[in-house]
Amino acid sequence: MKQKEGFVLRTVCGENVIVAEGLGTIDFGKLLSLNETAAWLWKEAQKQGEFSVDSLAEALCQEYEVSAEQAKTDVAAIVEKWKELGIVEAD
Repeated sequence: MKQKEGFVLRTVCGENVIVAEGLGTIDFGKLLSLNETAAWLWKEAQKQGEFSVDSLAEALCQEYEVSAEQAKTDVAAIVEKWKELGIVEAD
């Protein structure tokens, strides 16, 4: 899967949020606030281009001290939220 074009991570009032770029696509009811780890995952997904739950979980394990099982569970949850919001596309 990959991130949809036009969605970017910004820091707004000290919070990490994913927003749509361009006035025609802004829906302020759908701002997604991310904690530090979720923001790191968003940046990692952007860096990977095409990503999967497994590839992000592996990267998370390399960056943070977390078990592979916990990483996969946590990554699957955030990616599912991204899918629900329509900010990532499945293959």
